Amino acid sequence: MRRNVMMGLAFVALAGHGPTRAVAVDREVADALEVRAALSDGLAGALKACRLWVLHPDTWAAGPEPFLKDVGLGDAMGQVRSIAEVNQPPAAWREGNVYWRINSSPDAGYVLVVSHRMPICQVTGGGDADLQPSVGEVLASPEFAEVWREVDEATRGDMVSTTFVSREEPDFTMVLSRADAPGARRDRVQVIASASFAPAGE
Repeated sequence: MRRNVMMGLAFVALAGHGPTRAVAVDREVADALEVRAALSDGLAGALKACRLWVLHPDTWAAGPEPFLKDVGLGDAMGQVRSIAEVNQPPAAWREGNVYWRINSSPDAGYVLVVSHRMPICQVTGGGDADLQPSVGEVLASPEFAEVWREVDEATRGDMVSTTFVSREEPDFTMVLSRADAPGARRDRVQVIASASFAPAGE
């Protein structure tokens, strides 16, 4: 519905510029919507992978194939041997790490860091695309609300951080930080989600 409205507005605005220009702009709008959807799917998949890795180690204990199948991102997600320092988790979490890259578009995507030794995971996202709208779509989705419950939120500068608790396991918490509005700087990590499982009494 939203896609149809946006495409219709593009045609109306360009009615006086001839069919060639209208078709070109319509294609740009469609391409932008496709990229935005891919970025939303990539983040949703990364967060799902994070949850599965920590709470359901049986999904990866026998190898990466069952894990990747459960995440459901297909060829967009793959294991890599190393990542940039900006995508690394805190020093205390750097034990037995496994790195996954999610290429949502040619110029933007996510990095997932998990561990064989610790019940932690981290997702970072960036690239030459504005991730804020896609992050907002994921957080507002019914699928996300079924899995996570918001417990706190704070804003610092132009970034907002929200703390969530897993509905499946209340000792599994996640803090997700992102830009508070579209159009954020592209020369830095645009979204970071850090999650850890800390059973009470441990």
